Amino acid sequence: MSESSRVPAFENGLRILDLLARASGPLQAATIAQRLELPRSTVYHLLNVAERAGYVMRLPDESRYGLGIAAVDLGSSYARTDPLARLGRVHVARLVDRIGLSAHLAVLHGREVLYIVEIRAKHAPDLVTAVDVRLPAQLTASGRAILAALPKAQLRALYPDARAFVQRHAEKPAVTTYAELRRVLEEGRLRGWAEETGDVTPGLSSVAVPVLDHRGWPVAAIAITYPDASVAPERLPALVDDARSVAEEISRRIHGAPRDPAS
Repeated sequence: MSESSRVPAFENGLRILDLLARASGPLQAATIAQRLELPRSTVYHLLNVAERAGYVMRLPDESRYGLGIAAVDLGSSYARTDPLARLGRVHVARLVDRIGLSAHLAVLHGREVLYIVEIRAKHAPDLVTAVDVRLPAQLTASGRAILAALPKAQLRALYPDARAFVQRHAEKPAVTTYAELRRVLEEGRLRGWAEETGDVTPGLSSVAVPVLDHRGWPVAAIAITYPDASVAPERLPALVDDARSVAEEISRRIHGAPRDPAS
C-alpha cells in the first residue's frame, strides 16, 4: 500500500471511531457505511483492522460494532493526564471540605473503574481508591453509576459471561451474574443514585452519580465514601444531592448537559 493510500484509510478509520464514540450504542456496518458515505467493503475492512487492534468490539449476536478496550484506554489516558482530572480535583476538594467525608472521581476503563481524583477527608480512614487504582466496576458505586447510564447493548458487551465478574471478597460474593448486575443497576436508576455497601472494603460504603457529556454519555462518576457507622440513612439523599451538584458542574464545564430526570 502506498503512502498516499494509507492516509485516506487512516482518516476513514478515525471517522468510524468518532462515529462509534458519538453513537448512543453499537452500530451495524451498513449503518456506518451509510452515515459516512463509504463503500461497505471499505467499512468492513477498516472494522476488521480496528477489531484486531482492540479499538473496535464486534457483537456477533447483534451484527453490530462498538468501541473496544483500546479506545477506552485512549480516553482514560487523556482524562487521567490532565483535563478531567484537573477540573475534577478542584470540585471534589470543595465537596470534601463541605461534607467532611472522602470523595473521588473515576472513569470507566474496560470492566474496571480507574480513579483519577481521590480526596480523603480529615481523620477519615485510608481508602483503596487511590489515584490510578483500578477496581472491578460492578463492585463499586462509581462503576455502577457509570454502567447504569450505558446502553443495554454496551453493558452486555462488557459482561458477556460469568468470567467477567471478578470478586474481591470470597466470603461475600457480590454481583456474580449479568442478571444480578442488571437488577442492581435498575435499583440504582429507580433510587436516583448508585451505592455499594462493603463490596470494596468491609465497613465502608459509597454513593455515586454519573458525570454526563453533551450526548448524555457517562464519562465519569463522582462518589462519596464513608464508614458505615458515620452516616445515618436519612442523610444519604443530601449527600447524593451534594455529589450530583458537583457532577453537573463538571458536566457543564466539559460542555455536557445534565440528564433530564424524567428521561
